[in-house]
Amino acid sequence: MHPTMHELQVSDYLRKHIRTVPDWPVPGVQFRDITPLLQDPKVFRVMVDAFVHRYMDPLMRPDVVAGLDARGFILGSVIAYELTVGFVPIRKKGKLPFHTVQQSYELEYGSATVELHSDAVKPGQRVLLVDDLIATGGTMMAGLQLLQKLGAQVVEGCAIVDLPELGGSAKLRSAGLPLFTLLDFAGH
Repeated sequence: MHPTMHELQVSDYLRKHIRTVPDWPVPGVQFRDITPLLQDPKVFRVMVDAFVHRYMDPLMRPDVVAGLDARGFILGSVIAYELTVGFVPIRKKGKLPFHTVQQSYELEYGSATVELHSDAVKPGQRVLLVDDLIATGGTMMAGLQLLQKLGAQVVEGCAIVDLPELGGSAKLRSAGLPLFTLLDFAGH
């Protein structure tokens, strides 16, 4: 499916408000900083509206939004509020106080674990999985697996930015997760 003219305009508009920080956190990394998108109220609204309009469609509408720790909380909670659905946080290990399910995933330098309350979603619920950026895809894959353990149907994974050269979006799609991102930084 090709993006519409409006989607291209939104993508170009948002791209101008993402700051690239060279050599952070380590030399050779071009860090894509989304905080300028959040600081300007007009830019923030344009970004949120792009997601909300997509997920207001009855075919795409979730029953609940799940946000990945930590920047997925910012976007996910606002989308959930605008759609008038619930929000559930998928947290780093040890941050949730109730009974949890866990999923570990590999990082370049080891592994990490995320958790979800065991009563966060019900079997069959339609869930939108939200993060700020897709890089290697490990965090979103772990979130998908957690939600599936609880019997949820993840309708789509979404993020502001895709970094396709790192392979995460391809990995997630091959695992059966449809993805929607507002823009990518391929080859930049």
